[in-house]
Amino acid sequence: MSRALRILVAVAVLFGGAMSLFAAENAQLTRGTAITDPALLRTLDEHDELTISRLLWPERNANFPLTTDLLFSRLPQLKEIPPAIDAEFERYIAQQKAAYPTETIGVGEGLDVQLFDRAVLKSANTRFVLAGIVNRMDRAYVSEDSCGEIRLIYRLTRFDAGPDGAKTATRLPMTFNLVMKARDPRQTDGNGKPVSCAEVARRWLDNGDWRELIGGVYPHDAMLDRIETNIQISIAPKSALHDFRSDYLLKVFKYNAATRAFEESTLENQIDRDRILADNDLRRDFREWLLAPDHLREFDRGTVLIPERFLARAAVVPTPAGLDASALQPEFGMMQGEGKGEGKDDPVFTDSDVVGALKRAAARGDLQNVRSVAGFQRRLNDVTCSGCHQTRGIGGFHFPGVDWLADKPSNSTIVPASPHFFGDQVRRRDILIAFAAGKSPDFSRGFASRPQTRGSAELAGTEYQDGWGAHCSLQNAGSGRRDESFTSWSCATGLTCQAAVASRRIGMCFIKTR
Repeated sequence: MSRALRILVAVAVLFGGAMSLFAAENAQLTRGTAITDPALLRTLDEHDELTISRLLWPERNANFPLTTDLLFSRLPQLKEIPPAIDAEFERYIAQQKAAYPTETIGVGEGLDVQLFDRAVLKSANTRFVLAGIVNRMDRAYVSEDSCGEIRLIYRLTRFDAGPDGAKTATRLPMTFNLVMKARDPRQTDGNGKPVSCAEVARRWLDNGDWRELIGGVYPHDAMLDRIETNIQISIAPKSALHDFRSDYLLKVFKYNAATRAFEESTLENQIDRDRILADNDLRRDFREWLLAPDHLREFDRGTVLIPERFLARAAVVPTPAGLDASALQPEFGMMQGEGKGEGKDDPVFTDSDVVGALKRAAARGDLQNVRSVAGFQRRLNDVTCSGCHQTRGIGGFHFPGVDWLADKPSNSTIVPASPHFFGDQVRRRDILIAFAAGKSPDFSRGFASRPQTRGSAELAGTEYQDGWGAHCSLQNAGSGRRDESFTSWSCATGLTCQAAVASRRIGMCFIKTR
């Protein structure tokens, strides 16, 4: 946020208007890349135009209830999702009991660990409410033919009847993302040719009709790609055994057009650390694969696609995780300096493995972001689903969406997404502009903690780049030798990088103190 806008915000606080200013700034960042307008989302949801059941069962009766009990029992496409989630819960409970045998875990009052109540997924009082629509054409490198993705994001909500009969809505900690291909192969332009990626991008940049943005009134099977679920699986208050924590379960279900069902799948780039560490051959294969020149170049740019044989089918993400958050921290065995001896205790990557590979990549001119062992480790974390969700998220979510059902919106219900989400919007819009102009987009990205400098002009002075609360390099503040991976992580004039949340390398930009 610019200095002038911060002054306006300070004044607006006196008049109760700060929220609208923040909302306006965020809306400007998402123009052409996301639909977050509460009024439009309400219309699309309450008129049953973009509900999950309407999209997956367009021919159903208009009066068919939208509740989760019927959603999972009547739509055959979703039949595999509840049992897969149940199986992950049982694995999680067994792991928690093994790790903390003295704690009680379950649903109800007085327990040490409170589980998400899976009964709400079979309830007639809950349903998934449309929380936002996000353009991800920046992911067209995954599949060029699809032109990237469009994500319809829903938030689980419970509706309770009050004494006067009026219903109140309470959002529950679960999101349900229906991911579709950005281009509908059925659609044609004025000349009868298939709609191009350039045309899809132009429609979004022009803020066109929502029907055109998602491929017509209702998408067909060829556009369906996958469903992503994110559930706050548990909350554990601070105890003698551990600090406060909340864990989030991530799952992905790919659409199989042959069976017309969403089937349990691996998570993109979610490295199965435990399985790799337990298998010497798999460990060697993963190291050789990732350090190969072409793959290391894609890894540096954040566009790497790790083969499925190295990936996990679920992830549990603990929060809070701190500024050095990592699902693959050195203590977990992926990187531990030089390995000593053979077998299970050896790391996947030694420092010398990484230094040698980076030196060769630098000689080829392949590096943009990863220039050190610390940078390699950070990228190894933030290409994973779990690592990304730990970085600058709102709890374990990056897009909880605006709560347009709230009678009295608060900060948490007006701000639809995390700092990581907003900080990435300039890059995503640049990619749309390149597509619209018929050019080849630059799909590369910076680290999850800090966007690339391509958005520096628009993001300057904001918490997303170098303003108050931005993530920065402590080495830049003079606490040690500068790490080449983070030399651009500086703070705006008047701010300094200060240590926060027990991090050795990464701090936050705050006002200088005498």
